[in-house]
Amino acid sequence: MSTETSVPLPRVPSLGTLDSALLEVLLKEAPLGFAFFDTQYRFQRVNRTLAAVYGKSAADCQGRTPAEVLECAGDVAEHERALAAVLAGEPTVYSDQRILSAPRSGNHDAQPWAMSWFPAHQQDGGIAGVVLITLDLSDEQAVEAALRRGEERYRSLLRATNQIVWSARPDGNIAEDCPEWRAITGQSVEQYLGQGWLETIHPDDRQRVEHLWQEAVADSTGFDTTFRVRSQSGDFRNFRSRAVPIMRGGAVIEWVGANIDVTTQHEADDMRQRLTQQLGEAALRTVRLQKATSDLAEALTVDQVVRAIAEIGWTAVGADRTAVAQLDRERLRLRVLSQREDDVPGDQPEEAGLEYPGTMSQAARERKPFIAGNPLELRALLHDAPSVTEFLAGTDEQAWVALPLVSAGLPIGALRFAFTSQREISEEERVFLEALAGQCALALERATLFEREHRTAEALQKSLLPEELPEVKGVRMQSSYSPGTQHVQVGGDWYDAFPLPDGRVAGVLGDVMGKGIKAATGMSRVRNALRALAFSMPEPAEVMTGLDRMFDATEEVDQVTTLVYFVLDPETGQIDLSNAGHLPPLVVAENTEPWLLRAEPGTPLGVSSQRGHHNFFVQPGNTVVLYSDGLVENRKRSVAAGLDELVSMASQAPPGVVGDPQEVLNYLVEGMLTGYEQDDDVTLLAVHLPVLQPELDK
Repeated sequence: MSTETSVPLPRVPSLGTLDSALLEVLLKEAPLGFAFFDTQYRFQRVNRTLAAVYGKSAADCQGRTPAEVLECAGDVAEHERALAAVLAGEPTVYSDQRILSAPRSGNHDAQPWAMSWFPAHQQDGGIAGVVLITLDLSDEQAVEAALRRGEERYRSLLRATNQIVWSARPDGNIAEDCPEWRAITGQSVEQYLGQGWLETIHPDDRQRVEHLWQEAVADSTGFDTTFRVRSQSGDFRNFRSRAVPIMRGGAVIEWVGANIDVTTQHEADDMRQRLTQQLGEAALRTVRLQKATSDLAEALTVDQVVRAIAEIGWTAVGADRTAVAQLDRERLRLRVLSQREDDVPGDQPEEAGLEYPGTMSQAARERKPFIAGNPLELRALLHDAPSVTEFLAGTDEQAWVALPLVSAGLPIGALRFAFTSQREISEEERVFLEALAGQCALALERATLFEREHRTAEALQKSLLPEELPEVKGVRMQSSYSPGTQHVQVGGDWYDAFPLPDGRVAGVLGDVMGKGIKAATGMSRVRNALRALAFSMPEPAEVMTGLDRMFDATEEVDQVTTLVYFVLDPETGQIDLSNAGHLPPLVVAENTEPWLLRAEPGTPLGVSSQRGHHNFFVQPGNTVVLYSDGLVENRKRSVAAGLDELVSMASQAPPGVVGDPQEVLNYLVEGMLTGYEQDDDVTLLAVHLPVLQPELDK
């Protein structure tokens, strides 16, 4: 606090433990009186000097109002007047008053005191209370000595809090020397005075600080800002400067301020901000890598992997263009898989050898990242190849990152991200991009192997399904095969039909659980064994028994195969049918409601059971439909609900559909799959006994 009664107390920053102790001693031992009142005029703090003036102890004053402490009504009125004025907004109230001591002090004389009243502000600017400082005017020398001691203590306190106190005239110009400031900046007195202190401020901060100081001076408002100051050594330190106007009679008589070196705090804040930013960026890169890994895991084919990588390049890397190339190891040539929007001369060709002077070729050839943050770096890294000059003349790209796609230590391709603005890749970004390239390499290799197996299984399955169904007098047969959702692996569904030597016709529809080569080859063995058994002993129970023995001898324990096998006599319409754990056939009739042949099914092949068969008669005009579980079951529909829906759907078939087996199949497939995602193969086989038309007499 200032020891001059003509100026208010400037604000100072929060005091530490040592500073608080110094201030406590200063207030307690000072020869001047001190008190702090709250907004209700109650004493909240009073030192011994002032309490003695009132003829009380400090404890007697605590929490009481002047009316409860002072004996003289005039003294009470003067105190309350000054308190009211300060709380009403007066910045400073001065008064010279003779205070009549209380009888207990032993002194009944009225002593002259100079009283100064100031508002105490909270952090948000509101008034927390009123500060009273009193000086004994009975002994001017004692007063002057007290002032000097108070000023020395105050300056010592400010030095302990690392503050540089300065003052300025009402017009904002410095007129008084400040050795502490000049010791830091190296200015002479002449250089410092006036507006010279602004010359030490960093050029990027100078205009802002000067504008804020001019506004504060013009409006007589507080000044508070932070700026960089050039020290004698030439480096810059961060200072926070605060100043308040000293008012008297409504006019500014002086500016008092303090500069605090906050360099350490500023550096700590910068470090904390950088660490927070780095942690946030690392967390974001982790989330992006996890998202990329998830997206790539869902991509089954090479084309899906390329599309996923393009999306990752845009969302996770911020690349304007992404390209993927696959390496033909036998020919050592890179083939670009991604579709380019335009054809820029000198760009990576759709197919090129590893010696080609391109970003992806070099990354794959050297098996390490290729990074060019600008066109000059690209020229240098690619040795100013003519194709590079041609490429740069026709593209808007300004930065490139190419990464090798490596599997088991060998390159399988390359990945390139291009940016339309120059870009510097940090070490953290490089680590992220290399990890991303590793995930892309795994996805590309997995998709390549999948497509290879898919093509093999698909060819095998197609070779095993009959190209056409047999033509048998009195029977019309049709089939339908619809593979699962695009790119789902080949399954084990199959159907077959063939005439028997005795004039009957045999048919089967089955499902080998599983996908890919394993399911297709298992289906092949069952199909071939069934045909061989049917020609030697065609009855369903015997065929099923023979298949059980074959299955036990050749198939794995966890291999599950279900099927429906029948033998139809076209002349009588009798069907002998055996069901090995498969879904019941559907009968669609012309004149009655459809129904399921719900004879109790047997167990899947290879599961011990006594095989038998059931006899049914198919009336002319009826159609028997065998089907796989993909028709009735999916992720949103159970088998039981699907069977009920199948019968309901068949009952609504138009008359023109019921008499045509192919139309029946088309109708059922469309009706049962509409609104559902097909996630499995759908296979159907229809056997129709037409109504024989009588021959007309010639």
